[in-house]
Amino acid sequence: MKRILFGLLAATALSFSAHAQDIKPALLYDLGGKFDKSFNEAAYNGAEKFKSETGIEYVEFEVSNASQREQALRRFAEDGRNPIVMAGFSWAESLDKVATDFPDQQFAIIDMVVDKPNVRSLVFKEQEGSYIVGLLAGMASTTKKVGFIGGMDIPLIRRFGCGYVGGAKAAGATEVIQNMTGDTPAAWNDPTKGGEIAKTQIDQGADVIYAAAGGTGVGVLQAAADAGKLGVGVDSNQNGLQPGKVLTSMLKRVDTAVYGAFMDAKDGKLAGGINNLGLKEGGVDYALDDNNKDLITPEMKAAAEKAKADIIAGTITVHDYMSDDACPY
Repeated sequence: MKRILFGLLAATALSFSAHAQDIKPALLYDLGGKFDKSFNEAAYNGAEKFKSETGIEYVEFEVSNASQREQALRRFAEDGRNPIVMAGFSWAESLDKVATDFPDQQFAIIDMVVDKPNVRSLVFKEQEGSYIVGLLAGMASTTKKVGFIGGMDIPLIRRFGCGYVGGAKAAGATEVIQNMTGDTPAAWNDPTKGGEIAKTQIDQGADVIYAAAGGTGVGVLQAAADAGKLGVGVDSNQNGLQPGKVLTSMLKRVDTAVYGAFMDAKDGKLAGGINNLGLKEGGVDYALDDNNKDLITPEMKAAAEKAKADIIAGTITVHDYMSDDACPY
């Protein structure tokens, strides 16, 4: 009897292992392109890490206009791609339809909740990471005026801005100048306009400017560096784009989210539901490396680490703009 039981267990384990390895991952990027140095590129880095560790190839697609979304997603589903991971909230409408039509396939979406049993929704507490970089910006500012430049004017980006304001004002900033790049998806990929807005904010006295604007942010960081001011990067670690001129970057671990979805699918553990990732979960953080180590003083680092601990402990509550669209700071 024991032999039969062990034999069945071994067969089950082998079957599960084979099934777990039998995946065909796909990654779909949002507007702005794979190498936007920000959001999309973080997703790409997560997929590349998965590929390098497992040897499993993935396919990818860079959307260039909204009309391509459902067609591309449906094509990958029909091709048996599994799991299919989408970077960006704008995939939600198409995913809602396709996930219903393909109930046996697994999907994951970043920055939006799609309530389907076969969809993992990966959202972040951007306000928490933005509070930390705002705190650092307020401490680094000599004018006590700092800036925020968002991409498309949506509540998600307002969440970044509100958290940043809270941190900056906690550090003594007297003014946070805020601008959005636009109200269409083109706002994610306009570095020229980002640079122009940054110059305007600098003329108003801002000496540290945080860009939460996808590829547009590259122009913001360039303009700040050219003017001898400091930028703050977002999503990916952008400290190296302008070494010594980027105070820090608000890390949004899109790479970890993509890597985790692919890996969980490989291991047969990709479940639906909502994953809400903040400081406690390692979903957001600030970047400290050789490119900005001389800009972050021991006092600033200590303040940032204390704020992180206080947010995780609940001593500091950072306002979530998406739960109440009025920023109290």
